[in-house]
Amino acid sequence: MLQVDHLVKQYSAPDGPLTILDDVSLALSPGEAVAVMGPSGSGKSTLLNILGTLDTPTAGRVRLDGADPFELDERGLAAFRNRRIGFVFQDHTLLPQCTVLENVLTPTLVASEGDLTDRARELLDGVGLSRRLRHRPAELSGGEKQRVALARALIMRPRLLLCDEPTGNLDQRAADAVTALLLDLHRVQQNILIVVTHSRELASRLPRACHLSDGRLVEGAGA
Repeated sequence: MLQVDHLVKQYSAPDGPLTILDDVSLALSPGEAVAVMGPSGSGKSTLLNILGTLDTPTAGRVRLDGADPFELDERGLAAFRNRRIGFVFQDHTLLPQCTVLENVLTPTLVASEGDLTDRARELLDGVGLSRRLRHRPAELSGGEKQRVALARALIMRPRLLLCDEPTGNLDQRAADAVTALLLDLHRVQQNILIVVTHSRELASRLPRACHLSDGRLVEGAGA
């Protein structure tokens, strides 16, 4: 499970420490999903970056399946992130020079899991892109790019899937399709899903929601 205990994130500022996250705690078991809402600048992306080990906390602990990734050395932390955590960002961050299939396989290049091409093909079939394997991102719609990003995030079978505004750049029809796909894949794979979003419609489709404001995380989308 994911256990976050009394997380604090501060940055130095001329007039004293600037607190972005203040005593944030959260617990999620496999198969659980939560939306994190809050105004711009409330620390949502900072929280996601720490949970994804892209940033470090000032205080507090993060444990995934009992392991604290911040106790690992740099190489161990990179391996932990690659194997256990998947990311979907608002901007799909696909490599423009690579095909759809190659983009999905990029997380496997630093792993020792063997050839995962068949799994990549299965994932792309599952997101409705089996006929676009050799296309490049410039040839895809916004919704298709985000579906590729979702397949890439799942290629290593992560225990924790983190999504930062996954439908923020999409029109309503594409957003609805990506949301349905995200939740369907979550139900099948039973990972831990955390979605940062401004969309109340997206948040309403998750079984649990929290609100982040002034560095504090409170249960309930409108808390």
